[in-house]
Order: sequence, then structure tokens, then C-alpha cells
Amino acid sequence: MENKTQGYKIREYHGPVKRYCQMLNLKDDPALIAEYRKRHSEEEVWPETLAAIREVGILEMEIYIHGTSLFMIVETPLDFDWDTAMAKMATLPRQEEWENYMSVFQQAEPGASSAEKWQLMDRMFHLYK
Repeated sequence: MENKTQGYKIREYHGPVKRYCQMLNLKDDPALIAEYRKRHSEEEVWPETLAAIREVGILEMEIYIHGTSLFMIVETPLDFDWDTAMAKMATLPRQEEWENYMSVFQQAEPGASSAEKWQLMDRMFHLYK
């Protein structure tokens, strides 16, 4: 069983990919956090949201949580353009509705797009060659 102490298996690709890392904070309310987690479960996440993520070219997306802090890892092909993909995603079916649906839980401005809410992070360390 995969969990935080056993680690999480990652997908294998047949060539290099690139990774984007983002963060977002949730409102500090245990009931809201529990509901946010539930709405991202396999049973509850909207199929249109998953389709939009794939349609813009994202290969994998993972969200990790610690307290009110969310950390997202997005893996894409090397030719993926972040700004173009996020602009396209904002126009896809139910995406605006999903963002408004999630804004109840997030420390973000109502009506903000995913690209406006999730902040891209700078990599400050990795195991250099």
C-alpha cells in the first residue's frame, strides 16, 4: 500500500519529461479541509476536470497536503507551454465552475482561475549529478 511513510510509485515515461511544482493554501477549517479532500477523491472528482487536465497535455498531476498547505506536482512533455495550456484549460467545459466550486475551500480570490490560484514554485535544490 502506498502512503507517506512507504512512498508513492511514479509513472515511467519513455523519455524525459518536465515537472512544475505549485502551492496553494486552504482555509484553516478542519471540516472544509475534509470536504476538499473528499471532493478530490477518485469517486468525487468531476470527469470533466480530469479530461481538461489531460486535454491540455498534462501527463500526471499529484496534490499533496500537510495541514492547510497543498503542494502540486505536474508532469508534462518537454514541449509543453505552461501559459498556453492554462489559458486553454480555463476555456474547457465546467472548468470555471470547478474553480468556483473549489474556491470555497481555498485561500484565493473568488473567480480566480487555476493559474491565478496555484503559485508556481522555484526549485532551490536537487541532487546535482
